[in-house]
Amino acid sequence: MAFYLVGDIQGCDTALGRLLAEIDFSASRDTLYVLGDMVNRGPDSLGTLRRLMALGHSAPCVLGNHDLHLLAVAQGVRPHGRRDTLTQVLTAPDAPALLNWLRQQNMALSAHGILMVHAGVLPSWSAQQTLDLAAEVSAVLRSPQSGDFLHAMYGNTPDHWRDDLQGTERWRVVVNALTRLRFCSAQGVMEFDSKDGAGTAPEGFMPWFDVPGRRTAQHTVAFGHWSTLGWLNRTDVIGLDSGCVWGGCLSALRLGHDGGAHERIQVQCAQAPQP
Repeated sequence: MAFYLVGDIQGCDTALGRLLAEIDFSASRDTLYVLGDMVNRGPDSLGTLRRLMALGHSAPCVLGNHDLHLLAVAQGVRPHGRRDTLTQVLTAPDAPALLNWLRQQNMALSAHGILMVHAGVLPSWSAQQTLDLAAEVSAVLRSPQSGDFLHAMYGNTPDHWRDDLQGTERWRVVVNALTRLRFCSAQGVMEFDSKDGAGTAPEGFMPWFDVPGRRTAQHTVAFGHWSTLGWLNRTDVIGLDSGCVWGGCLSALRLGHDGGAHERIQVQCAQAPQP
């Protein structure tokens, strides 16, 4: 029995298949935790979703910004982007089942002492608060009101958390933190324009995981989303987006048993870098 975390797949199903073969993954024995952005930009989002859905409970997933974008496009509340590669999914005969499966995935997970999100956690949130807020958004996505929520989900404001936030504004902050966050201020104000490495933070901002006093600092937080960050393996944070869809690698982390060391496994992406 082995437990793995895997970073952003983004429709690179061939690389995912090679990775599962490399680790000799067995759905009856092992568990693969997927850190979001399963789809989009890569050549085979349809194959990726079908593969992960077929793995059932052995592949619990968190939702990333591209996964939410697919749900929004499917609901007709968001147009196709110029670089989207989602048509195969949307026109597939099993699209309703795949999209329903996607909606059932979580916004955050906690297992084996690791808090798992797609992008980041605001510094004022504890691990339990993160999970509770994520569960609120997951419940909305699974409800008949999901279309209304997806329509109102987009936007950069409010740009920080307040305990008195309600409704759409509350959930928008949660979504932005969990699926888009890279940099924020010491006060937890989020910045969404910068996408380069950790050393390129705009003035007054820093990587979310370096904010002094971050309440999840005593936990290990695993995330993807930030391909320009590079491999990050600290006791408090693990960054696993190694830019597969951009011509890099697809990375997985085999969790060590009984406090043992984690092991990184990578396969090179077979496709050319995206423009």
